Amino acid sequence: MSHNTDKIELKEGALIISDAHYSYLRPELLSLIKDIYTKKIVTPQLILMGDIFDALFGSIEYTHEQNREMIILLNKISEKIDVLFLEGNHDFNLKRVFKSAKVFSIKEQPLICSFEDEKVALAHGDFDAPFGYQLYTSIIRNPYILKFLNRVDRKIDDKIIKKIDRYLTKKEDCNEFTGFRDYIQKRSLDSYSCRYFIEGHYHQNRAFYFESYKYINLGAFACNQRYFIVKSLEDKELFIEENSYKES
Repeated sequence: MSHNTDKIELKEGALIISDAHYSYLRPELLSLIKDIYTKKIVTPQLILMGDIFDALFGSIEYTHEQNREMIILLNKISEKIDVLFLEGNHDFNLKRVFKSAKVFSIKEQPLICSFEDEKVALAHGDFDAPFGYQLYTSIIRNPYILKFLNRVDRKIDDKIIKKIDRYLTKKEDCNEFTGFRDYIQKRSLDSYSCRYFIEGHYHQNRAFYFESYKYINLGAFACNQRYFIVKSLEDKELFIEENSYKES
């Protein structure tokens, strides 16, 4: 299911971040967000493409506590500029966490935007996963299940979420996906009738031209601190400029 609206425009100069997997082991994103907040980096629109946090779940208090400074900053930024947050598989049920941002669940993705009179699809990237994965994600995103787990976890000193946290910190986020182009071509993304399809999740930092659309997979911020700027070429074509963030 996609979320179609003519009211959401992908703005030139928008700053896009995908798959930062922010945690105490990967603190680099915090510096970039601080630079956006202080306007050292100026952008009219901030687009967060999912898995911005390594673990942030709407009903699990411990994950809020671990990410409190980042949550506060993003809420302040979203009061000043347009912030779009496409939930990922590591950060979800966030509409009450980021009240001023436009938050889109997996069920609302791909998000169909406009850019220079062209349709652009934005997604974290796991919206069309196999049935088993979709069943699993629907269970872990269920707010009632999460509230129950939160109560249990609080009583045992957050041991469940701490164990999950330790597991996530050991994952390798920068592997090459062999046969990635063929995999994308088989997903029938052309059915969304968009000129561009942009997503994260796979961390590949690659783009392909297919018959009716251009596919762009964003590099993960967790890998070399990459972020992206939306630009328009002379012929009005959408161009995603890669940048590498360096703390000053």
